[in-house]
Amino acid sequence: MNIMELMERSKDAATVKRVFGEPIQQGDVVVIPVARVAQGGGGGQGQGRGEKNEEGTGSGGGFGLSATPAGVYVLKDGDAHWRPAVDVNRIVLAGQIVAVVLLLTLRSLIKKRGRKR
Repeated sequence: MNIMELMERSKDAATVKRVFGEPIQQGDVVVIPVARVAQGGGGGQGQGRGEKNEEGTGSGGGFGLSATPAGVYVLKDGDAHWRPAVDVNRIVLAGQIVAVVLLLTLRSLIKKRGRKR
């Protein structure tokens, strides 16, 4: 399979159906799930001779697809409301980063204060 075929097939992976899920209806409420979808690809090719008169060749390729929940649209009584998804892992990671930066800052301040005495 060549690189152009791979890229053409990858277009099918990032459709609106991947971003907006099938609506779910419960009574008079409709919920439409939404996801963040990102894709990327790369490729390469080569021919000709190598550096030491070796016969040249080449190949390459790659593709990545990522989808994470973004939230839902809630449709009720003719109104649409956005309800974002909460990524607890991201919140915890941000808290840990803030804590480490705070500790390192306090450590440097204590060291400076100790040197002045």
